[in-house]
Amino acid sequence: MSFEELLEQVGGFGPFQLRNVALLALPRVLLPLHFLLPIFLAAVPAHRCALPGAPANFSHQDAWLEAYIPREPDGMLSSCLHFAYPQALPNTTLGEERQSRGELEDEPATVPCSQGWEYDHSEFSSTTATELQWDLVCEQKGLNRAASTFFFAGVLVGAMAFGYLSDRFGRRRLLLVAYVSTLVLGLASAASVSYVMFAITRTLTGSALAGFTIIVMPLELEWLDVEHRTVAGVLSSTFWTGGVMLLALVGYLIRDWRWLLLAVTLPCAPGILSLWWVPESARWLLTQGRVKEAHRYLLHCARLNGRPVCEDSLSQEAVSKVAAEERVVRRPSYLDLFRTPRLRHISLCCVVVWFGVNFSYYGLSLDVSGLGLNVYQTQLLFGAVELPFKLLVYLSVRHAGRRLTQAGTLLGTALALGTRLLVSSDMKSWSTVLAVMGKGFSEAAFTTVYLFTSELYPTVLRQTGMGLTALVGRLGGSLAPLAALLDGVWLSLPKLAYGGIALLAAGTALLLPETRQAQLPETIQDVERKSAPTSLQEEEMPMKQVQN
Repeated sequence: MSFEELLEQVGGFGPFQLRNVALLALPRVLLPLHFLLPIFLAAVPAHRCALPGAPANFSHQDAWLEAYIPREPDGMLSSCLHFAYPQALPNTTLGEERQSRGELEDEPATVPCSQGWEYDHSEFSSTTATELQWDLVCEQKGLNRAASTFFFAGVLVGAMAFGYLSDRFGRRRLLLVAYVSTLVLGLASAASVSYVMFAITRTLTGSALAGFTIIVMPLELEWLDVEHRTVAGVLSSTFWTGGVMLLALVGYLIRDWRWLLLAVTLPCAPGILSLWWVPESARWLLTQGRVKEAHRYLLHCARLNGRPVCEDSLSQEAVSKVAAEERVVRRPSYLDLFRTPRLRHISLCCVVVWFGVNFSYYGLSLDVSGLGLNVYQTQLLFGAVELPFKLLVYLSVRHAGRRLTQAGTLLGTALALGTRLLVSSDMKSWSTVLAVMGKGFSEAAFTTVYLFTSELYPTVLRQTGMGLTALVGRLGGSLAPLAALLDGVWLSLPKLAYGGIALLAAGTALLLPETRQAQLPETIQDVERKSAPTSLQEEEMPMKQVQN
């Protein structure tokens, strides 16, 4: 008897599984609240050099500031420079006399802000960029972007740690570690007294949140039968979208970055309490030889699902036999993903696709400027557009297939970004439409890549393959905020980078095999056999039947 047969007896989809999905919805909502938090947390409002005697109203200072602050080529007052000496305005009497003597012909000397900055607090009362004595603007603006990179680097490291530890010590126990660590480190981040402390605690928070990304999905799927895993996966992804839209509301209501960080961190407290009702993975318990605990969870599953269970078929002896079969399987290694030609080809292509999906998604998600909307409207719109694109993915993967859907959504992302580069800055409405379309296509690519990748890898290496591709994907997510700094070289260069990588990933996706209506491979040999000549496959069939 296999574990799938045991699961069929106790119910592979019912109240027990639905309760499990509901209990694990909170981590899914918390992830976008933290991953996309820099949109509000690190926002950079309008600013200019602090000058003694400046008018109090930030929006009515232009006339007075003309004598103190130079203008940029676009006509806006400089945010980072001021005149070394006050300049007389051309329309004043003194200015006209100096202009007649030719004293205004030379370019006046400018110097960086030496007394700090004044910020426009009409939209944000406080952000990390405006924090007193941090002032992460002008020469220090790279540090503001770097905080997001540090965070995603923490997610990358945490993914490796939680992936290994959850296989060794259990999913439920490590989920508790993730909750407690996120709560403690989030509170420490909100209380940061320096940028260094903030960067360190946010990096460690990213490592803790990685536990949610690694543990929640397997803990859900390992209690579900094969038939309902796709439905549960799509349902779980809608919780992410809910978190994206919720962030817009929370950011609108809370304008101070410390209180905002507290608001998205404190829900971890009820999450810790909810673990009392979250079951450990019975499949994992059996691989560890913990038969008694697995037997207790299986009986509880059968009772909640209303399944009458025969004592003989679900006795501890029967479960012990399944445990013996589970334990004889050799633990997979990351090297197994590259030992054979077909699997090596799949792994290399998936790595490129996952990098492109994450790089373009977070590049688009973290850039909410220049759309003719305020940051709150943009974030809400970006979240709402994900829902219809999820429906598009559901229909497309069933009819067009996984490969064309993956390539098409990435191509749509690249085209939206590329077309936006050609649109004039005066056409705000068209720029907004293209940005929203790009965000929708990037979310569709994200949804597809999870399903597609899980069907490409064999059962014995599926979790390992997903771990590797997700790891590289998070590398792309960590580089996306830094790519935004390329606007200092050329204003359109970040969008060109996001679109170019998405286009490369789209072409790479076409090199992967189609998995629509195909049986899931169980072993490495199943994957390699698909690329073997037909005659060889026919020769291997009798041998496989004998082995079975």
